[in-house]
Amino acid sequence: MTPEIGHFALALALALALVQSVLPIFGAARGNILWMQSARWSSLGQAFFMGFAFLALMQAFITSDFTVKNVVENSNSLKPMLFKVAGTWGSHEGSLLLWTLILTVFGAAVALFGSNIPLALRARTLSVQAWISVGFLTFMLLTSNPFDRVFPPPGDGQDLNPLLQDVGLAMHPPLLYFGYVGFSIVFSFAVAALIEGRVDAAWARWVRPWTLAAWMSLTAGIALGSWWAYYELGWGGWWFWDPVENVSFMPWLMGTALLHSAIVTEKRDAFKSWTILLAILTFSLSLLGTFIVRSGLLTSVHAFAVDPERGLYILGLLAVSIGGSLALFALRAPTMEPGGLFKPISREAGLLVNNLLLATATGIVLFGTLYPLFYEAATGGEKLSVGPPFFNASFIPVMLPLVFAMGLGPYLSWKRADLAGVLQRLRFVAVLAVLATLVTWYLAEGGPVLGYLSLMLAFWLFFSTLREWAMRIKLFEAPFPESLRRARNLPRSSHGMTLAHAGLAMAMFGFIGSTVWKSEEIVFVRPGTEISIAGFDVTFEGAERVRGPNYFADRGTLRVVRDGHYVTDLFPERRTYPVAQTTTTESAIRSTMAGDLYASIANPAAEDESAQGAWTLRILYEPLVNFIWIGSAMLVLGGGLSLSDRRLRVGAPRRKAAKPLALPAE
Repeated sequence: MTPEIGHFALALALALALVQSVLPIFGAARGNILWMQSARWSSLGQAFFMGFAFLALMQAFITSDFTVKNVVENSNSLKPMLFKVAGTWGSHEGSLLLWTLILTVFGAAVALFGSNIPLALRARTLSVQAWISVGFLTFMLLTSNPFDRVFPPPGDGQDLNPLLQDVGLAMHPPLLYFGYVGFSIVFSFAVAALIEGRVDAAWARWVRPWTLAAWMSLTAGIALGSWWAYYELGWGGWWFWDPVENVSFMPWLMGTALLHSAIVTEKRDAFKSWTILLAILTFSLSLLGTFIVRSGLLTSVHAFAVDPERGLYILGLLAVSIGGSLALFALRAPTMEPGGLFKPISREAGLLVNNLLLATATGIVLFGTLYPLFYEAATGGEKLSVGPPFFNASFIPVMLPLVFAMGLGPYLSWKRADLAGVLQRLRFVAVLAVLATLVTWYLAEGGPVLGYLSLMLAFWLFFSTLREWAMRIKLFEAPFPESLRRARNLPRSSHGMTLAHAGLAMAMFGFIGSTVWKSEEIVFVRPGTEISIAGFDVTFEGAERVRGPNYFADRGTLRVVRDGHYVTDLFPERRTYPVAQTTTTESAIRSTMAGDLYASIANPAAEDESAQGAWTLRILYEPLVNFIWIGSAMLVLGGGLSLSDRRLRVGAPRRKAAKPLALPAE
């Protein structure tokens, strides 16, 4: 009975979304306060019914209700409880339910916490948000009902994809969706502002917290997915330019540009059209990603490869959303006032360069992702692969100037900056960056020139960020208690910017180190085989069969020695899931700040007669790779620190009418 109630809750949510999509926006046009206020209650009602439906599906997974088709296809009675819960969003239907739930949660959050937003703008924003809800709720109810029954019910389920039965990936989709869908409310704000014909500093102040929250969540989701791929897939890499990785990365790049553009609109009343356009494009890229992974256009461990007819529905939704919003933008944008003027050397100009580079980088990733699909369609099915060589050759040269601009930008003043004075303050930073790179070159003993150039720019960003923060609090220039007082009084958003920029530099250390100085060996091994890599001597001592709750595994044992001293034992596994009839790799990793020693094993090789009875061992040394996760955490914490700034939580103050001057008595 619970699945039927969950299905009915979806229908009630759709009914409320239909009302919300019409009544508040007409109320704003007519000045009807009651109609505008209805958006608050319909938003809360939508979130309530969507939450109920989601919990109903989760209950079916927890109790292993195999009368529900979704549970049959994505669960099993032997599966650990955590992964039964994660199975709720592990399928196309379940993930779509989570997607729509988050969509309504963001609408409800604006209804609850947007009391400082003008009533008409809030009503229009929530109406636009309801338009999106209507699209996804009708898609779910008509083509992707998560509560479909199956009779007679089977004795057990088919199990969730074993690759997804991991703690990291259990949390990856919710974080990613909070980022994807979080940009929907920014899109709704942008369309509402275009309908209203008013974009100003106050609007940017209202939009920034929602943009920042979505960006933080998307950052955390991408980092968690990268970490999962690193230790779970057995390839020893953290990024593969997989199309589904790309479709999450593109909204992140555009959202980063949006975040910086909104700052200019708030501070200087400039970049209005640019900020609106970025808000539209960021969410459009989120919708594009949803279409790609659900249309059957590609097959990936990340994707929901379903029947293309469902993809056509999302394609139609994509066309209406993007086409309609861009048409409205083309109509309204020319009427927007240009805002504050600025010189070519200024903080505004620096942020403009930042946004243009980010938009160019997004375009490169978009081209590389979609080109194989267009090529296959144009050639009648001939396949083409666009992989790391293309992206590394085209994306990295665009991003390196961006890193340089990030180190320079915070030193520039608004409207007009003294470039000579800025460079004077940064001479010490440039010297430090060069010296740190030379020390690395001496220690590493070799490597490509581009690697050292990238590393020097990472040092430049790190040292310039710390220098700018130190200048703000007059560290080493004033008594320490005075510097401490200044640090306490500094806005949290300033601390957040410092932490985020330094975090990107830290992540770059990991990107560069694990790519440029990576060591790898792939060999056939038998008990007693010894391999030397990066100063470590690794001995394969054999493999044994072990059992898990819903799998059995071949577990290898590796003894690691360095300079004659015992270091650790590593236990890589090759797991087999009988129900799903799938095997997975469980890597063994010895992690330090200097780097990771990474090992994985494959089934005994059968093709090569000389390898009979042997195992395939893949062993790598990944220098500095943990800086990627440290830097990602700093990015998220920096965003959270900025979000906690009272100026963002309170929002823009309402303007009060001036009191009439009292005339002197005659």
